[in-house]
This record gives sequence, structure tokens and C-alpha cells, in this order.
Amino acid sequence: MSKQLDGKRVAILATDGFEESELAVPQSTLRSYGVEVHVIAPSKDGIRAWAETDWGDTYEVDKALDQAQPEDYHALVLPGGLFNPDELRLNEQALDFVRAFFKAGKPVAAICHAPWILINAGVVEGRTLTSVPSVAQDLRNAGATWEDQEAVVDNGLVTSRTPKDLDAFCKRLMEELAEGRHQKQHA
Repeated sequence: MSKQLDGKRVAILATDGFEESELAVPQSTLRSYGVEVHVIAPSKDGIRAWAETDWGDTYEVDKALDQAQPEDYHALVLPGGLFNPDELRLNEQALDFVRAFFKAGKPVAAICHAPWILINAGVVEGRTLTSVPSVAQDLRNAGATWEDQEAVVDNGLVTSRTPKDLDAFCKRLMEELAEGRHQKQHA
């Protein structure tokens, strides 16, 4: 698979309050395969993680959202947590960034509460996803089918429930990234 990942670049879009493992594990996994990873946030200032029950480390931001171009990346990762997706789903610039990946047919991976961002971006109708169970009804209300599985893949869209599913999440993300663009990925 590493040959298929040569030259790939992935954006991780997050802000304060992301679940630490849901950014750190995909970032580390991608980098271990030689993928260039950029953390994108609304501001170039560092972003602070939520580490299960309290504030965690501050992570460096590679690019501010207004400086990041979706066409520079092959895939997008959206970590969850409670605060992070709630903030990003109200940020129109973040929603436009997400929509651009869907319009281009590029893989998008969202875990935990991150499907809230996808709902507000208007990209879940007719799709099959998973999430933390508390987001299930929100997804159904937005026209998606929700499944209680560790990872669900729907034409380039990878979703998982919680940090305990990170192994499956990263495996599916790597597969979709290696496959590249998906004709049925849509905004």
C-alpha cells in the first residue's frame, strides 16, 4: 500500500476541544506510511485537545483555514470530540472546505461527533454512516442511514464511532486514500 500513498497529502481539520486520540492516531498512522499531513484550523494558533476527561496537549497548526486550499490535499480527516465539531459546524468557511472534498470526489473520514460537521455541510443525505450513538438521530434526520459498526465506508466516506474504533477507522482511511477519487462521492 505504501507505493499507492507516495506523494499523498491529507488535511486534518480541527479546532479547540478535538478528542486528542482522534487527531493524534490518524496523524501518526498516516505519517508512518509517508503521507504528508497538515493540521488545519480556523486560526494559525495552536489548538488544544480534549483528552477523554480533561484538557490535553496543545497541537501545532500547519495552516490557518483561510490559507488552506482543498485542491492541495488528497483526503480530509475530521476528528470528533464534543467541542470541536460543534464549533466547526457553525463555521461557514470550514463547511465550504469540507464540501470541496466531496465535490472533488476525495476521501473524507469523520469519527465520533464529527458527522455533525457533515450534516451542516449538507453532504449526508442518502449516505450510510456511523458515529457516536448520540449523533445517530441527527444523521437520520438529515437523511442518512446510521449503522452501529466500528467503521462504515460509503463511496470514499469513512466514519467511525469512538476512539475504541480507531484501528478500524485508520485502516479504512488508508484504503480509501490509496484508492483515490471516488466517482460516487458527492456534495
